[in-house]
Amino acid sequence: MDKKKQTGFGTHAMYVRIGLVLVLLMSCAMAVYARGSQSGQSASSAASTTRGGELRIGITSEPATLDPLSSANTADGRSILFNVYEGLVKPSTNGGFLPAVAESYAVEQAGLVYNFKLRAGVKFHDGTTLTAEDVVFTLNKAVEARFSGFTQIAKVEALSDGSAERVLVTLNEPNVEFLPYLTLGIVPRNNPDREAKPLGTGPYSIASYTTQQSLILEKNPYYWQAGIPHLDKITYVFAADSDALLTALQGGNIDGATVTGALVDQLSLSQFDLVQSTSNAVQMLALNNALEPLNDVRVRKALNYAVDVQEIIDIAFYGRGTPSGSPIIPGLSQYYETSLSNPYPVNIDTARSLLAEAGYPDGFPLEITVPSNYTMHVDTAQVLVNQLAKIGVKATIRQVDWATWLTDVYRGRQYQATVISLDTSFLSPRGFLDRYRSNASSNFISFQDATFDQIYGEAITEVDEAKRTALYKESQRIISDNAASVYIQDIVEFKAFRKGFAGFVSYPLYVFDVSTIYRTR
Repeated sequence: MDKKKQTGFGTHAMYVRIGLVLVLLMSCAMAVYARGSQSGQSASSAASTTRGGELRIGITSEPATLDPLSSANTADGRSILFNVYEGLVKPSTNGGFLPAVAESYAVEQAGLVYNFKLRAGVKFHDGTTLTAEDVVFTLNKAVEARFSGFTQIAKVEALSDGSAERVLVTLNEPNVEFLPYLTLGIVPRNNPDREAKPLGTGPYSIASYTTQQSLILEKNPYYWQAGIPHLDKITYVFAADSDALLTALQGGNIDGATVTGALVDQLSLSQFDLVQSTSNAVQMLALNNALEPLNDVRVRKALNYAVDVQEIIDIAFYGRGTPSGSPIIPGLSQYYETSLSNPYPVNIDTARSLLAEAGYPDGFPLEITVPSNYTMHVDTAQVLVNQLAKIGVKATIRQVDWATWLTDVYRGRQYQATVISLDTSFLSPRGFLDRYRSNASSNFISFQDATFDQIYGEAITEVDEAKRTALYKESQRIISDNAASVYIQDIVEFKAFRKGFAGFVSYPLYVFDVSTIYRTR
């Protein structure tokens, strides 16, 4: 692979790409071009499919890494690598599981043992055959790196029953929610430089990567699933920000992109098809709980009472959005605590009173750091500046590039407040709540609460589903009662495609499956 330069950042996260086995009722109806088979293409649409061709997709952030056994990735990076790597299982469009590298699986001994029968003849992008030893190597590497969830593994074994290879994963204790972690991309055990030579089993392989320009995927000729992918080539074009994406779409330099807010209305429906969904992420005004005056819960509550979420949605997103009020998305309906849809209704008098009680009757200065490549977050910050001024908080906006945001805010925690959307690689309450543990490396808001640690700890070990659900909801209420941050919305977004492309399917998480897309002319 031709790759000129790579960057990365280190947090103990992983590419677990899956939803729980539950039906997720998304708060916003999703329009899709085609649904049906595992590949996302219905039988009725197959006749109009034109094989081959290229799709150019614009994105605003580059992958932080190409190695699924390295560090955390950007949302765009995870979306790209979903098409390159596959785990033992992978997500379905309804939030369930589909066998991938594994042909079938069984959960045994009440969740203590996960037994996988491997699919015969699966090959990596270089043509070598995947074996049970590759799976064992991959999972053990994740255990050694202490990836979230993988510390539960007691042992991983390669077995053979004479007719097929098997992999047995035994946990330290039963966990009926462990399957989502096993979407981690399987890699060859004898490839020491995975960053320079990324090899997966997915429908596309990485052909080249030129930083600040593009990343190119090519069709995998060895892919195990017949009929997909449809396109020969996918080119991801990196854009500076959302406005640059719009210019590239209108100018014909790209064929597709994710657009939000005012950008949606600037696209001609005679030229583009728009597919509506939600971002499956919580947009928030994140507050650094370790810094004065934000280390005072009264100050954090005052900011919550001052923020008008609906006004943000109306002004910055043209009325399109789903208020959250919780650290998890409303679309995770089984676990979402509905009482938190509006936990701090706008009340300027209450906000001012809380500030005065905390010793800030005249307010205080607040710097909001925002990644400049996300126009939607910059627009949100501008509305917040005006809203917070009503309680005497003199907010200013500091725009930084994505790399600086990762260094200063996410890793360094050198910031007061930031506007960002937090998603998860696997659609489970754990993906949203785990970062609030006092000792979590991803706890960049420095939230510390012993009661939360206890209740959340009970939730992730509880076997009874009803009790586990109740504990997850109580965990959300604790975060809200402490006003850890200001939780705004799950952003409504649109996938824009130039006329002549179809086949896009929506998933209830970040996934952008390009293998299902095809040309219609």
